[in-house]
Amino acid sequence: MKIIICGAGKVGYGIASYLEKSAHDIIVIDQSEELVRDLSERHDVRAICGFASDPLVLQQAGAEHASMLIAVTQSDEVNMIACEVANAVFKIPTKIARIRNPAYLSPEWAHLFEDGNLSVDVIISPELEVAEAVRRGLEVPGTTDVTAMVDDLVKVIGVKCTAQTPIVNTPLTHISSLFPDAQFNIAGIFRNHSLLIPHERERLLVGDEILFVTAGKELSESMRAFGHFQNHARRIMILGAGNVGLSLARSLDQHPIPNVQVRVIEKSRERAEEVARQLTTIEVLAGDGLAAEVLREAGVADTESVVAVTEDDKVNILASLLAKQSGAHQATALIGNPDTIHLVKSLGIDSVVNPREITVSSILRHVRQGSIKSVYTLRDNLGEVIEAKVTDQSSLIGSSPQEIDVPGNIKLVAVVRDRQVLIPTASLSLQVNDNLIVIAVRDSVKEVERMFSTRMDYF
Repeated sequence: MKIIICGAGKVGYGIASYLEKSAHDIIVIDQSEELVRDLSERHDVRAICGFASDPLVLQQAGAEHASMLIAVTQSDEVNMIACEVANAVFKIPTKIARIRNPAYLSPEWAHLFEDGNLSVDVIISPELEVAEAVRRGLEVPGTTDVTAMVDDLVKVIGVKCTAQTPIVNTPLTHISSLFPDAQFNIAGIFRNHSLLIPHERERLLVGDEILFVTAGKELSESMRAFGHFQNHARRIMILGAGNVGLSLARSLDQHPIPNVQVRVIEKSRERAEEVARQLTTIEVLAGDGLAAEVLREAGVADTESVVAVTEDDKVNILASLLAKQSGAHQATALIGNPDTIHLVKSLGIDSVVNPREITVSSILRHVRQGSIKSVYTLRDNLGEVIEAKVTDQSSLIGSSPQEIDVPGNIKLVAVVRDRQVLIPTASLSLQVNDNLIVIAVRDSVKEVERMFSTRMDYF
């Protein structure tokens, strides 16, 4: 499949670098000669310097043979026009545009992207995607990652192992006997900056970050195995009322988490007043989140979760550390630079949200082939958690989990059958219409695509 990526910034660069080892033909367009040169030198992709919506540039990129255009430049308008040109001139079947301006996403103007109007098939909004990712984490205190798959029936959860974690140093084979009421499956372990697909004799170590899957209804019981007993954070503080902070606050305002009080702190008084007018149940304070006195007066010592989502990584890092030092139980920081994430976690920040990874995950679900329905990209592009369906043409019908698992590379971690979540066992036999959750290290993702493809859609 030929894919044209418009924009070689953080998101476009991330998509191109992630897909370079696939069988896809990747072409990237950007106006910056420096970004084009850097991408060409570092990755096995073709990069062209030019204006993304220019028909001549798209023609040079081979648009007439492209199956997909992904427009992720810094300009919403360029992204939309690139999709228009891709449709009108080159008849590219699938057109994805990143849209950041909240005005375009307002329900009042939703008809802009309906059939017959703008030729955008899929809209990706980083701010809304990030806000939703943060909200999911706030709903389950003590987690580093939370995502949902198969119509929210399956939860993919990240937690950190500490000396107080009940199952630390316990072989995985013994965990089910220690917690018989907790139905979960440990899918992966982040250890020493790498992703480990664990075997049954593996032991969890202090400092490991665990990724496990469980049924949504079993989540509370599963969290108990990791030493987390609280149901909800009682008080949440959002530092920064930019696009992400406002999107998060709106979500919590319109769909509140039970028994949770939310407070926003924004440095700009004018912005704070503007945001306060848009919220009904959430208090907005004007103040500097880097000022200990402001945090103290806002009640940070009694706050379970502080979320720093300003547009400045450094401010988010320092504000999170200051909040924890001032008594906050857990801190989450929005970090755009992936090179600093490992350092940030070593400083004591509990959870990091990377906008690029979230946006790339959203786009990859439309790129993956076969019967793959959803994709969750794991940090630093170490691998993916993939949701796929067993079709009536699938070679997996009748297979057991052992026939799918590739030691150290691929693991079947959950099966959803008739809306019931099953933890795979040796006696399980896969059936048509089963929804499978599979984890794979990066170099094995193509093999997962092959598993869930028919001859026609793969080749």
